[in-house]
Amino acid sequence: MQTLQKNSVQDRSDLVAYWSVPLLDGVHIVEFEHGTTTGKRVLRLDGKEVFRKEWMFKLVGDIKFTLGQENVKCELRVDPIPPFSFSYTLWVDGKSIEKFAEKQQESMKSWSVVNNNKRFAIVLAKQTLEVWVNGQAIDVERDFVEDGTEMKFMIDQVDAIIRSASKQGRKEIVYKLYVNNRLVLDDSNNNT
Repeated sequence: MQTLQKNSVQDRSDLVAYWSVPLLDGVHIVEFEHGTTTGKRVLRLDGKEVFRKEWMFKLVGDIKFTLGQENVKCELRVDPIPPFSFSYTLWVDGKSIEKFAEKQQESMKSWSVVNNNKRFAIVLAKQTLEVWVNGQAIDVERDFVEDGTEMKFMIDQVDAIIRSASKQGRKEIVYKLYVNNRLVLDDSNNNT
């Protein structure tokens, strides 16, 4: 979870919901403010205000928006909970944020790399075999090797390779990233 800067906390006293949404171009932060006495609604995406309404008399309802470079459809739902409370749920690509994040974890593989004091986020879309580095899709050189495939690319002028191979006795494919011939653990630390 991302922390808010001190000077912005004062401006966000009505912050009621905060989500992290994993997409191919990175993890996006969704923040929602709801002033239940004033009717104020403020939606911020990655710290940037994209929606603001003041003095709304209807305190419940939905806000639709898109997120990330892929313009993934999202819906923030504000529902009443008697006697005078509210629930805030985020739906991403037609699924609850929990189900969406679970699906993303199954369809993506991600690694964090530090090279020359620079941080790089590498994401592999398993279904399309697209590789993203710091939120940008990159071109890779693909080669078939004895037990699978290799996707070669450069990170800050250093060789990087994603190797894929089938697990023995299973239909599952294992993806491993090597940077400068060194294995990099994936972000889930389970290395599958």
